[in-house]
This record gives sequence, structure tokens and C-alpha cells, in this order.
Amino acid sequence: MATETTATERPAESSDRDVPEEVLTEIGAALFHLRRIWAKPDLMKRVRAQTAAGPDGRPLQLSNLMVVNAVAGLLATAGKETEDDGPEITVGAVADRLEVDPSTASRLVGHAIDAGLVSRRPSPIDARRANLGLTDAGTRVKQVADRFRRSYYNELMSGWTDEERAEFGRLLTRFADAAAAQAPLYPDDGIGRIFEEAGAD
Repeated sequence: MATETTATERPAESSDRDVPEEVLTEIGAALFHLRRIWAKPDLMKRVRAQTAAGPDGRPLQLSNLMVVNAVAGLLATAGKETEDDGPEITVGAVADRLEVDPSTASRLVGHAIDAGLVSRRPSPIDARRANLGLTDAGTRVKQVADRFRRSYYNELMSGWTDEERAEFGRLLTRFADAAAAQAPLYPDDGIGRIFEEAGAD
């Protein structure tokens, strides 16, 4: 006997129609609100409270945490625990991971090294390259940041079902991937052109 598929079990059909204006307004407002919330330095303050300042005496910076996460992610992807195991972790790989140009990545990595969070050894393959890893302090910063991140997200989604969390993660990843593949919202002097068109109307 054939079984009946309910509406909730049927996969939703994709649509090529424009997103309704009220939905766009809600999405835009939510993203703007999140940007304002996450621009506040609460996370960095908490991480700094549980980690010592670097050898240069400077407090932990957000850019330091970005590099630590990038190096840790590359180590995990390569199946490495330290820079001595397996493939190299180079500045170029960090640049790709952070989606920045190599010169910016080199500067950020240098700051993280000065802060005592990232180690650098000459590459056994090419002496011109650096093989990066995390110091004990860098590993500690990563652990503290991960703990706060898990606690924060768990608190935000404390009333959600497992299915809702999984669906949110899937849709948010899909949205982020689409944004990454799309041209910038305001390329070059896009903001200026908006005001120019507004003035011409």
C-alpha cells in the first residue's frame, strides 16, 4: 500500500521569483542588527581576561584570534597536531583561509608571532617559506575562544529543536556561500553611485 507524504515531509521547491520586499526587509534588518551586536568587543574582553598578554605586553587583538583560528583550521584539515607533522602551513595558506591578499596575511601572521601565539620555522622544502604552527599560548587562546563560542551559540539556541538548529546551519551556510560567490554589494564607489542616482531621481 502506498504511503502518503505530508506537506512537511515533501522537499520545498526552489523559486526563481524575486524575494518579497517584506522578507528582504526582515533579512536586512536582522543582518544589520547582528553586525551591531557582534561589533561589540565582549568576546575579546572575555578571552583577554583568561589569557595572558603577549611577550610584547600588548593585549590580544581580534586579528590575532583570526590568525590563530586560521592556523588551527589548516592544521586540523591537514590532520596535523604540530607544524612538524605532515604538509606545511604557509602564509599563503593563511591568506587563502582568511580571504585576504598575501601581504595582509604576512602582516597579520607577523603580529600573531610577535604576540607569542603562532610559531614559525623555516620550511624544509623551501627555505624562503615559513612553516607555521600554534604555540602553547596560541592553543590556549583557541581553546578559550572555542569555549565561549560554544557557550554563546548554545545560549542563543537554547529553545530550539535539533532539527531547527540543523536547518538553520544548512540555510545559513547556503546563504554565506551565495554571498561569497556574488560580486560585492557596493563595488568600488557603489555607495557614491547610490547617492548620485538618488539625487538624479
